[in-house]
Amino acid sequence: MSKEEPSREELILKAVKVVLTNVVKDTATEPGLKHPLGDTTLVGIRDCLGLISQREQELAQEAGREMNMRPRFIDEPDPQGEVVIPLDKIVRAKKKDKPEQ
Repeated sequence: MSKEEPSREELILKAVKVVLTNVVKDTATEPGLKHPLGDTTLVGIRDCLGLISQREQELAQEAGREMNMRPRFIDEPDPQGEVVIPLDKIVRAKKKDKPEQ
């Protein structure tokens, strides 16, 4: 078995995160309309999701796992580490002079 099984706490955190994000998705409204959930409820959900994320990172760090769960395309090559781009290689396109009127 190459992966460690998630702990009970990790399973609970994941379930709570899924439910909270589904509540937000299911109650989403069109732009310009008032959200059915109150502002304090939305702030509370956002805070809870932040705490869940922090705890997931702590648990992963304690277990020696990396938190590199970013999505990638199947044919995308594995990241090779940091890519350093020298500042002198960054060139901005110059604006063309506007003709005088």
